[in-house]
Amino acid sequence: MSRKPNKRRNKKGGKRGGNKAPVFTPRPEKVTDITYFEGITVGELANRLNKNASDIIRVLFMMGNVVTINDGLNDELVELVALEYDVKTTKEAVVDEASLEDTVEDDPRDLKPRPPIITIMGHVDHGKTSLLDTIRHAKVTEDEFGGITQHMGAYQIQVGGKNGRKLTFLDTPGHEAFTSMRARGAQITDIVIIVVAADDGVMPQTKEAIDHAKAAKVPIIIAINKMDKPSANPDRVKSELMDLGIVSEEYNGDVPFVEISALTGLGVDDLLETIQLMADLQELKANPNRHATGTVVEARLDKGRGPVATIIVQNGTLKTSDSIVVGASHGRVRKMVDDKGREIKTALPSTPVEIIGLSDVPEAGDLFKVFSEDKDARSIADTRLDQKITAERNKSAAITLEDLTQHISDQSLQEVPIVLKADVQGSAEAVKASFERIDVEGVRVNVIRATAGAISESDIMLASASNAIVYGFNVRPNATVRKKAEEEGVTIRLHNIIYKAVEEMELAMKGMLAPIFEEVIWGQAEVRQLFKVSKIGTIAGSMVTDGKIKRDSKVRLIRDGITIYEGKLGTLRRFDKDVKDVAAGYECGITIENFNDIKEGDLIESYGEEEVPAV
Repeated sequence: MSRKPNKRRNKKGGKRGGNKAPVFTPRPEKVTDITYFEGITVGELANRLNKNASDIIRVLFMMGNVVTINDGLNDELVELVALEYDVKTTKEAVVDEASLEDTVEDDPRDLKPRPPIITIMGHVDHGKTSLLDTIRHAKVTEDEFGGITQHMGAYQIQVGGKNGRKLTFLDTPGHEAFTSMRARGAQITDIVIIVVAADDGVMPQTKEAIDHAKAAKVPIIIAINKMDKPSANPDRVKSELMDLGIVSEEYNGDVPFVEISALTGLGVDDLLETIQLMADLQELKANPNRHATGTVVEARLDKGRGPVATIIVQNGTLKTSDSIVVGASHGRVRKMVDDKGREIKTALPSTPVEIIGLSDVPEAGDLFKVFSEDKDARSIADTRLDQKITAERNKSAAITLEDLTQHISDQSLQEVPIVLKADVQGSAEAVKASFERIDVEGVRVNVIRATAGAISESDIMLASASNAIVYGFNVRPNATVRKKAEEEGVTIRLHNIIYKAVEEMELAMKGMLAPIFEEVIWGQAEVRQLFKVSKIGTIAGSMVTDGKIKRDSKVRLIRDGITIYEGKLGTLRRFDKDVKDVAAGYECGITIENFNDIKEGDLIESYGEEEVPAV
């Protein structure tokens, strides 16, 4: 009986030794022209140029740029490399399917009149918020730290009674630290009111406001405020503005000037009439019968509701339960609240609303768009997040040799790197702008991260790697983060008033900081269970997770990294006995004087003050 030969097969099922040698098609020796895309990597560019990646890396190194094979290149570097090899380049036109730009052309028959969106700008203390208060009969300033508006707000009023016209106002802060916020406000606005004090005249921030309005090509109305003061001089204001190219209508210009007093209400009705007239001339319209699009005015992480965004609908109608993409986040609109705190189901064009239901905190200035399907919204948001991460990575991919050697050889220039966290994105940008404007000879501030949210371990690791100081504005680190900072030798500075933080940094940069009283954190306890006793109030059954809780200390209640309340510790007990302190790992009962709004999961921080040399 003859045996059949054993025909072995390889892992892929083919006969052993039966594979043919692969056939390579040689590429042309000389490449004369290529196409490239935004952020093309070194490896991909080398492939298109028919070169080894090492050749491209060497060329870039000789030009003073240190890159790796996976780094993205900007247009200038691509052009320089191509020029080295005498190759013509053409940039590919990329159609971004994940764009949130409103590109839909509406049928003119579907367009309906919409309220104008008005931004109030001007120099600090010239009366912007007071004017808005007079218009909407409310006070904002009293609730703000430092007595100035530190967060952007959007408000809608109705002029002319119940059936009158609606006007939407953006209230942008006045200090120059908020320049970027004002620029963003000008980009989504239809009319800009620039408030100038009649007794003060044109100031630096007045010029900035005019520049932003001109850059955005937005019509301007000049409101000359404080006309009730004896020192008011409106002619001086008109003359100074004329030097900036802002010519009043009475001098044959095209800019309306209205003399007002936000304090007494003088001229405010005239200002509102002027706004309506200017809006009529622009014939502002939108299509309410479509999916909504618009812009984020402000966003923050709320202690109990998660990510919260204040947005303005610019086209379409936003409804609760809509699937929405906001920047790189997505979700369903679970709840909408108008500027008066009332829950609403729909928001028409030019309406400002606060929404909850997003997966993450978007950035102020992000666009939003509603999609028919939730899966589409999720897919677009994921794509946009990937694009954002890639853009941030490519932004710092190519490091020049000059930058690398400057820190080593240039002893006259010192840099103070800072990681900045704030309760809202607008404040983060504001503090960042303030720090970067500090002018101390031989020293500069480099804010390497400025974002909204609680201070995290990721922030500490970034600060450690960059030898940076962490600044927190209206936020607190938890015990884990503080311990990580101690391990890594990272300094955390906490503030709730911008100017105090800037002043401290400026003095530190000048080497002039004297010893100061600084708070010392004794310990933290996590609330595990609540007991409500009629004569005592809320007792927080807690576990001390770090350090010690001291009986006579001040306490701070922290929820989701945000300080909810600061006050004095009421009672500290273990097994029905008052104790002086409770160490980590032990349970205790805690009450806070005059405060009962405690929830499970809250952190109670025990702290005091002692004199220490400033860093």
